Amino acid sequence: MLSYRHAFHAGNHADVLKHFVEMQLLRYLGQKDKPYWYIDTHAGAGCYSLDSGYATQNAEYESGIARLWNRDDLPVALADYVALVKALNSDGQMSLYPGSPLVALEIMRAQDKLRLYELHPTDYEILQENFAGQGSQVLMYQADGFGALKALLPPPPRRALVLIDPPYEEKQDYQRVVTALGEGLDRFANGVYAVWYPQLQRSDAQQLPENLKHLPVKSWLHVALTVQQPSAEGFGMHGSGMFILNPPWTLHGVLQEVMPYLSKHLAQDVHAHYTLESSED
Repeated sequence: MLSYRHAFHAGNHADVLKHFVEMQLLRYLGQKDKPYWYIDTHAGAGCYSLDSGYATQNAEYESGIARLWNRDDLPVALADYVALVKALNSDGQMSLYPGSPLVALEIMRAQDKLRLYELHPTDYEILQENFAGQGSQVLMYQADGFGALKALLPPPPRRALVLIDPPYEEKQDYQRVVTALGEGLDRFANGVYAVWYPQLQRSDAQQLPENLKHLPVKSWLHVALTVQQPSAEGFGMHGSGMFILNPPWTLHGVLQEVMPYLSKHLAQDVHAHYTLESSED
Protein backbone atom coordinates (compact mmCIF):
# COMPACT_ATOMS: atom_id res chain seq x y z
CA MET A 1 0.00 0.00 0.00
CA LEU A 2 1.45 3.35 -1.06
CA SER A 3 -1.36 5.77 -0.28
CA TYR A 4 0.17 7.50 2.76
CA ARG A 5 1.32 11.10 2.23
CA HIS A 6 2.91 12.83 5.19
CA ALA A 7 2.14 16.24 3.69
CA PHE A 8 -1.38 16.00 5.15
CA HIS A 9 0.12 15.96 8.67
CA ALA A 10 3.19 18.20 8.32
CA GLY A 11 4.00 20.28 11.37
CA ASN A 12 1.46 18.64 13.67
CA HIS A 13 2.05 17.73 17.33
CA ALA A 14 3.63 14.41 16.33
CA ASP A 15 6.12 16.17 14.05
CA VAL A 16 7.02 18.57 16.83
CA LEU A 17 7.88 15.71 19.18
CA LYS A 18 9.67 13.66 16.52
CA HIS A 19 11.82 16.45 15.14
CA PHE A 20 12.61 17.92 18.54
CA VAL A 21 13.93 14.56 19.73
CA GLU A 22 15.76 14.02 16.43
CA MET A 23 17.56 17.33 16.92
CA GLN A 24 18.70 16.37 20.42
CA LEU A 25 20.16 13.11 19.11
CA LEU A 26 21.98 14.79 16.23
CA ARG A 27 23.32 17.62 18.39
CA TYR A 28 24.79 15.01 20.73
CA LEU A 29 26.42 13.03 17.91
CA GLY A 30 27.87 16.26 16.56
CA GLN A 31 29.77 16.96 19.78
CA LYS A 32 32.57 14.65 18.65
CA ASP A 33 34.73 15.44 15.63
CA LYS A 34 34.34 11.93 14.22
CA PRO A 35 31.72 11.78 11.45
CA TYR A 36 28.40 9.97 11.69
CA TRP A 37 25.67 8.79 9.35
CA TYR A 38 21.98 9.67 9.50
CA ILE A 39 19.84 6.86 8.08
CA ASP A 40 16.14 7.55 7.47
CA THR A 41 14.09 4.48 6.57
CA HIS A 42 10.94 6.41 5.58
CA ALA A 43 12.19 9.82 4.49
CA GLY A 44 9.06 11.24 2.87
CA ALA A 45 9.39 14.30 0.64
CA GLY A 46 11.89 16.10 2.88
CA CYS A 47 10.08 19.44 3.06
CA TYR A 48 6.42 20.45 3.03
CA SER A 49 4.34 23.49 2.17
CA LEU A 50 2.01 24.64 4.94
CA ASP A 51 0.13 27.29 2.96
CA SER A 52 -0.76 25.24 -0.12
CA GLY A 53 -1.56 21.68 -1.14
CA TYR A 54 -2.24 18.78 1.22
CA ALA A 55 -1.27 20.50 4.48
CA THR A 56 -4.08 23.04 4.13
CA GLN A 57 -6.84 20.41 4.05
CA ASN A 58 -6.74 19.62 7.77
CA ALA A 59 -4.24 22.32 8.80
CA GLU A 60 -2.82 20.02 11.47
CA TYR A 61 0.17 22.34 11.86
CA GLU A 62 -2.14 24.84 13.59
CA SER A 63 -2.21 22.59 16.66
CA GLY A 64 1.50 21.83 16.35
CA ILE A 65 4.32 24.13 15.24
CA ALA A 66 1.96 27.13 14.98
CA ARG A 67 1.37 27.07 18.74
CA LEU A 68 5.10 27.54 19.36
CA TRP A 69 5.87 29.97 16.55
CA ASN A 70 5.44 33.27 18.40
CA ARG A 71 6.08 32.21 21.98
CA ASP A 72 8.81 34.01 23.92
CA ASP A 73 8.97 31.59 26.86
CA LEU A 74 10.27 28.47 25.10
CA PRO A 75 12.75 26.25 26.96
CA VAL A 76 16.21 26.66 25.41
CA ALA A 77 16.27 23.31 23.63
CA LEU A 78 12.76 23.83 22.23
CA ALA A 79 13.68 27.35 21.09
CA ASP A 80 16.55 25.75 19.11
CA TYR A 81 14.03 23.57 17.26
CA VAL A 82 11.66 26.46 16.51
CA ALA A 83 14.60 28.56 15.31
CA LEU A 84 15.57 25.84 12.83
CA VAL A 85 12.05 25.83 11.36
CA LYS A 86 11.98 29.63 11.24
CA ALA A 87 15.34 29.69 9.42
CA LEU A 88 13.64 27.92 6.50
CA ASN A 89 11.05 30.71 6.38
CA SER A 90 13.21 33.77 5.81
CA ASP A 91 10.22 36.06 5.30
CA GLY A 92 8.95 35.30 8.80
CA GLN A 93 5.80 33.64 7.50
CA MET A 94 5.06 30.04 8.43
CA SER A 95 4.94 28.55 4.95
CA LEU A 96 7.45 25.66 4.95
CA TYR A 97 8.01 22.82 7.37
CA PRO A 98 11.06 20.52 7.26
CA GLY A 99 10.77 16.77 7.22
CA SER A 100 13.21 14.64 9.18
CA PRO A 101 15.87 14.55 6.41
CA LEU A 102 15.95 18.34 6.12
CA VAL A 103 16.18 18.72 9.89
CA ALA A 104 19.21 16.43 9.74
CA LEU A 105 20.78 18.28 6.82
CA GLU A 106 20.48 21.60 8.63
CA ILE A 107 22.33 20.21 11.65
CA MET A 108 24.92 17.95 10.07
CA ARG A 109 28.49 18.90 9.25
CA ALA A 110 30.44 18.45 6.01
CA GLN A 111 31.93 15.15 7.19
CA ASP A 112 28.56 13.60 8.06
CA LYS A 113 26.33 11.72 5.60
CA LEU A 114 22.62 11.17 5.01
CA ARG A 115 21.18 7.96 3.59
CA LEU A 116 17.51 8.37 2.75
CA TYR A 117 14.95 5.73 1.77
CA GLU A 118 11.47 6.44 0.41
CA LEU A 119 9.24 3.97 -1.42
CA HIS A 120 6.35 6.22 -2.52
CA PRO A 121 7.17 7.26 -6.11
CA THR A 122 5.77 10.80 -5.88
CA ASP A 123 7.40 11.57 -2.56
CA TYR A 124 10.67 10.08 -3.77
CA GLU A 125 10.63 12.37 -6.81
CA ILE A 126 10.03 15.41 -4.57
CA LEU A 127 12.75 14.21 -2.19
CA GLN A 128 15.21 14.11 -5.08
CA GLU A 129 14.26 17.65 -6.06
CA ASN A 130 14.60 18.94 -2.50
CA PHE A 131 18.06 17.43 -2.03
CA ALA A 132 19.49 17.96 -5.52
CA GLY A 133 23.07 19.17 -5.62
CA GLN A 134 24.15 17.67 -2.30
CA GLY A 135 26.54 15.22 -3.94
CA SER A 136 27.68 12.10 -2.10
CA GLN A 137 26.78 13.54 1.30
CA VAL A 138 23.13 12.74 0.59
CA LEU A 139 22.27 9.50 -1.19
CA MET A 140 18.63 8.60 -1.84
CA TYR A 141 17.01 5.30 -2.67
CA GLN A 142 13.51 4.48 -3.85
CA ALA A 143 13.29 1.34 -1.78
CA ASP A 144 11.83 -0.29 1.29
CA GLY A 145 13.59 1.33 4.22
CA PHE A 146 13.22 -1.68 6.47
CA GLY A 147 15.65 -3.54 4.25
CA ALA A 148 18.10 -0.63 4.33
CA LEU A 149 19.53 -1.61 7.68
CA LYS A 150 20.82 -4.90 6.33
CA ALA A 151 22.67 -3.09 3.56
CA LEU A 152 24.04 -0.10 5.48
CA LEU A 153 24.90 -1.37 8.94
CA PRO A 154 27.40 -1.04 10.38
CA PRO A 155 28.26 2.31 8.75
CA PRO A 156 31.96 2.98 8.02
CA PRO A 157 32.44 5.57 10.82
CA ARG A 158 30.76 3.22 13.34
CA ARG A 159 28.53 6.12 14.45
CA ALA A 160 24.95 6.64 13.27
CA LEU A 161 21.43 7.72 14.05
CA VAL A 162 18.80 5.47 12.47
CA LEU A 163 15.30 6.97 12.34
CA ILE A 164 12.43 4.55 11.73
CA ASP A 165 9.00 6.14 11.28
CA PRO A 166 6.82 4.15 8.88
CA PRO A 167 3.22 5.22 8.23
CA TYR A 168 1.86 2.15 10.08
CA GLU A 169 -0.90 1.89 7.50
CA GLU A 170 -0.29 -1.84 7.37
CA LYS A 171 -0.59 -3.88 10.55
CA GLN A 172 2.65 -5.67 9.69
CA ASP A 173 4.64 -2.46 10.13
CA TYR A 174 4.58 -2.82 13.90
CA GLN A 175 6.28 -6.19 13.78
CA ARG A 176 8.57 -5.08 10.98
CA VAL A 177 9.87 -2.30 13.24
CA VAL A 178 10.77 -4.80 15.96
CA THR A 179 12.34 -7.22 13.47
CA ALA A 180 14.36 -4.49 11.73
CA LEU A 181 15.69 -3.22 15.04
CA GLY A 182 16.67 -6.70 16.12
CA GLU A 183 18.57 -7.21 12.88
CA GLY A 184 20.10 -3.76 13.14
CA LEU A 185 21.35 -4.38 16.65
CA ASP A 186 22.93 -7.66 15.52
CA ARG A 187 24.98 -5.73 12.99
CA PHE A 188 25.54 -2.49 14.88
CA ALA A 189 24.88 -2.85 18.59
CA ASN A 190 26.12 0.63 19.57
CA GLY A 191 24.09 2.65 17.08
CA VAL A 192 21.44 5.15 18.15
CA TYR A 193 18.01 4.03 16.94
CA ALA A 194 14.91 6.21 17.17
CA VAL A 195 11.42 4.86 16.48
CA TRP A 196 8.38 7.08 16.05
CA TYR A 197 4.95 5.56 16.56
CA PRO A 198 1.33 6.85 16.69
CA GLN A 199 -0.88 6.54 19.74
CA LEU A 200 -3.97 4.76 18.45
CA GLN A 201 -6.72 2.66 19.95
CA ARG A 202 -5.40 -0.54 18.46
CA SER A 203 -3.44 -3.17 20.28
CA ASP A 204 -0.47 -3.13 17.87
CA ALA A 205 0.25 0.53 18.58
CA GLN A 206 -0.25 0.16 22.31
CA GLN A 207 2.01 -2.89 22.55
CA LEU A 208 4.88 -1.55 20.43
CA PRO A 209 6.72 0.35 23.24
CA GLU A 210 6.51 -2.72 25.48
CA ASN A 211 7.83 -4.95 22.71
CA LEU A 212 10.75 -2.60 22.11
CA LYS A 213 11.74 -2.75 25.77
CA HIS A 214 12.63 -6.41 25.32
CA LEU A 215 15.20 -5.85 22.58
CA PRO A 216 18.81 -6.76 23.53
CA VAL A 217 20.14 -3.26 24.10
CA LYS A 218 22.14 -1.60 26.89
CA SER A 219 19.71 1.26 27.45
CA TRP A 220 16.49 2.75 26.13
CA LEU A 221 14.32 5.83 26.61
CA HIS A 222 10.62 6.18 25.86
CA VAL A 223 8.83 9.52 25.58
CA ALA A 224 5.23 10.04 24.50
CA LEU A 225 2.95 13.05 24.18
CA THR A 226 -0.79 12.49 24.47
CA VAL A 227 -2.63 15.61 23.32
CA GLN A 228 -6.23 14.54 23.87
CA GLN A 229 -8.50 11.85 25.18
CA PRO A 230 -8.97 8.97 22.70
CA SER A 231 -12.15 9.38 20.68
CA ALA A 232 -15.25 7.49 21.74
CA GLU A 233 -15.50 6.02 18.24
CA GLY A 234 -12.01 4.54 18.56
CA PHE A 235 -10.57 6.31 15.51
CA GLY A 236 -7.81 8.84 15.03
CA MET A 237 -4.44 9.55 16.60
CA HIS A 238 -4.53 11.03 20.09
CA GLY A 239 -0.77 11.35 20.51
CA SER A 240 2.56 9.88 19.51
CA GLY A 241 5.77 8.58 20.98
CA MET A 242 9.47 8.19 20.39
CA PHE A 243 11.41 5.14 21.56
CA ILE A 244 15.19 5.52 21.52
CA LEU A 245 17.70 2.70 21.81
CA ASN A 246 21.14 3.69 23.12
CA PRO A 247 20.02 7.26 23.92
CA PRO A 248 22.46 10.01 24.91
CA TRP A 249 22.75 10.33 28.67
CA THR A 250 21.72 13.98 28.37
CA LEU A 251 18.37 13.33 26.69
CA HIS A 252 16.34 12.41 29.76
CA GLY A 253 17.16 15.69 31.49
CA VAL A 254 16.26 17.76 28.42
CA LEU A 255 12.92 15.98 28.08
CA GLN A 256 12.17 16.47 31.78
CA GLU A 257 12.34 20.20 31.12
CA VAL A 258 10.57 20.32 27.75
CA MET A 259 7.77 17.74 27.97
CA PRO A 260 5.69 19.59 30.62
CA TYR A 261 5.81 22.63 28.34
CA LEU A 262 4.75 20.68 25.24
CA SER A 263 2.04 18.89 27.17
CA LYS A 264 0.60 22.22 28.27
CA HIS A 265 0.85 24.16 25.03
CA LEU A 266 0.01 21.40 22.52
CA ALA A 267 -2.90 20.09 24.60
CA GLN A 268 -6.19 19.69 22.76
CA ASP A 269 -8.20 18.92 25.88
CA VAL A 270 -7.73 18.52 29.64
CA HIS A 271 -6.58 14.91 29.25
CA ALA A 272 -3.25 15.88 27.66
CA HIS A 273 -0.18 14.43 29.39
CA TYR A 274 3.25 13.01 28.70
CA THR A 275 5.14 9.82 29.48
CA LEU A 276 8.88 9.72 30.13
CA GLU A 277 10.57 6.49 31.17
CA SER A 278 13.90 4.79 30.65
CA SER A 279 15.78 1.60 31.40
CA GLU A 280 17.51 3.51 34.20
CA ASP A 281 14.24 4.14 36.09
